[in-house]
Amino acid sequence: MAMGLISLPVMLKYRYDKGLACGTICASGTLGQIIPPSIVLILLGDVLGVPVGDLFQAALWPGLMLVAAYIIYILIYAKLNPQAAMPIEPDADLSRRQEVVKALKAVIPPLALIVVVLGSIFAGVATPTESAALGGAGAILLALAYGQFSWSMVYDASKETVKVTAMVFAILLGATAFSMAFTYTGGDELVEEWMMNLPGDKWGFLIVTMLVILILGFFIDFVEICFIIVPILAPVAVLMDVDMTWFAILIAMNLQTSFLTPPFGFSLFYLKGVAPKSVTTMDIYRGVVPFILIQILVLISLMVFPSFYGM
Repeated sequence: MAMGLISLPVMLKYRYDKGLACGTICASGTLGQIIPPSIVLILLGDVLGVPVGDLFQAALWPGLMLVAAYIIYILIYAKLNPQAAMPIEPDADLSRRQEVVKALKAVIPPLALIVVVLGSIFAGVATPTESAALGGAGAILLALAYGQFSWSMVYDASKETVKVTAMVFAILLGATAFSMAFTYTGGDELVEEWMMNLPGDKWGFLIVTMLVILILGFFIDFVEICFIIVPILAPVAVLMDVDMTWFAILIAMNLQTSFLTPPFGFSLFYLKGVAPKSVTTMDIYRGVVPFILIQILVLISLMVFPSFYGM
């Protein structure tokens, strides 16, 4: 939403292609689902029994590769369609050096905070919970440094945190009840037998799993998929000797795609809610299609060449 409020009007002002502008904002907004710290990875770590720190480390390289793929696509599109992404004229009041200094001042502090939070996890200095507290304290210090701190901001952030936590636990309670009933009626054994008999052994299971999650992502929230669908599939993955860290990253990458897929992609709704009236729903849909295809291609490469991503 913030990117839609800040970046979209600027891009439209300079006559950027609406589809490219909307697709770029929607796709970049979903990167937080795969690049740590990510709530999707935290939920998957809990469901699959994989340390969250391991997932954060494993997801970093695939996330950066996805960013690189986005950048390459945008550069190629702009090269082939110069009128769709005209370069913005530099500020005449600032020299090149002043522009660089201004950009560094805007980028380095939040980047340093991210490095401290993730670095504390990767180095084993802090647990994910402790690093979250460290990140919260660091964010408050940055707000104070920028002169933008207010208690209303702290209240709003705390309120949103409580709402998300309450939603997750409410779904967890329902998912636990469903799982107990599903197991009691023998559903888990039925799914296990069906999955184990798929052609292609492990690869057949992985392909079907990714297709099922991709299709469900069109209509179901990622939290429900994490708590209802993944626990059904996880035992089969263990029986087939699938590396659970790799399995979790594949699912996370797949779930990230669900934020872009119509008709219920969260990013699409968020952007439409803050976009100018001149931007139609079809402009947004048209813009995200190439990025969905890019995500699927990166997902396939992660499946076929896990060693390239350090898995």
